[in-house]
Amino acid sequence: CSFVCSPKGFPKLKNDTFLRAARGEETEHTPVWCMRQAGRYLPEFRETRAAQDFFATCRSPKLCCELTLQPLRRFPLDAAIIFSDILVVPQALGMEVVMVPGKGPTFTEPLKEVEDLLKLRQKVDVTAELGYVFQAITLTRHSLEGRVPLIGFSGAPWTLMSYMIEGGGSTTMAKAKSWLYRHPEASHQLLRLLANVVTDYLVGQVAAGAQALQLFESHAGHLGPEQFQDFALPYIRDIAQAVKSKLKEEALPLVPMIIFAKDAHYALRDLAHAGYEVVGLDWTIRPQDARAQTGKDVTLQGNLDPCALYAPKEKIGELVKKMLEGFGTQRYIANLGHGLYPDMSPEHVGAFVEAVHAHSRHINKH
Repeated sequence: CSFVCSPKGFPKLKNDTFLRAARGEETEHTPVWCMRQAGRYLPEFRETRAAQDFFATCRSPKLCCELTLQPLRRFPLDAAIIFSDILVVPQALGMEVVMVPGKGPTFTEPLKEVEDLLKLRQKVDVTAELGYVFQAITLTRHSLEGRVPLIGFSGAPWTLMSYMIEGGGSTTMAKAKSWLYRHPEASHQLLRLLANVVTDYLVGQVAAGAQALQLFESHAGHLGPEQFQDFALPYIRDIAQAVKSKLKEEALPLVPMIIFAKDAHYALRDLAHAGYEVVGLDWTIRPQDARAQTGKDVTLQGNLDPCALYAPKEKIGELVKKMLEGFGTQRYIANLGHGLYPDMSPEHVGAFVEAVHAHSRHINKH
């Protein structure tokens, strides 16, 4: 990763299958990438990360570049996703987050009372606060040498809000949800602030070289249809609209956008009309049902159960074939229904990627 960062003059893209599928154009094979494809399941990842604090790694463009490229050296993936974390956004708002071994990301001072909102930066200069992510994207885009497109991402407002109030992971999100019931106005104030920062952050990622964007609403499943309608969907919609209009204003490329709202089956119809080219799916929905609910105008991404990768390799091939038959090979990007787990075998990840390519080519020919 030893390139001088100049946002212009990126290498020419050699494999645009992922971007074509995202835009609904025809592809010879179904493109495939994996959420958390740069991760602890790779021994070289563990080695690179060993001596480093997690968020220090996120702040090192060189390390982010190296970690982003590692899976591509092993597997013929059709896209790279920048190595980073969704919690860099709360950090940009002035909150402290540390990675506690065995526990995960932890906020030293979560938001407890409505008054705590006053401690957050109300105006965030994303280049000043998150410039290290932009540098990582530019460096990685050069280092990829046009092999595959680079995806940038952010957490969505509700998911970020839930972390900021819970102070870390939670099985119920009860503290964060209690805000939605007890302090709806303050909740909207916080969500609006987050939506504004996320918009600028995503636009900055495109300016830095990201060729697609994914918004992670990882905690959608903790909301019911009504709360999702009130506190998540409006901001998901606004971000798509605002990002697109800012990209136009700044004469930046209009990149495809993906929304991944985990466990939000009840909202698939709405998400299909929220302004995103691609709707990501978790593993709990049948491909045919997802197609029926989202219609013909969006590309679907997903949704093999990550635990299927524990199966023998032949079985992985069968499951992939069935998934491709369910979704069809067009207007479709193969992925898992969530991220890779740390104890997964790299060989099985390879079997998944190769099965997608082989079976989709076969289906397309016949």
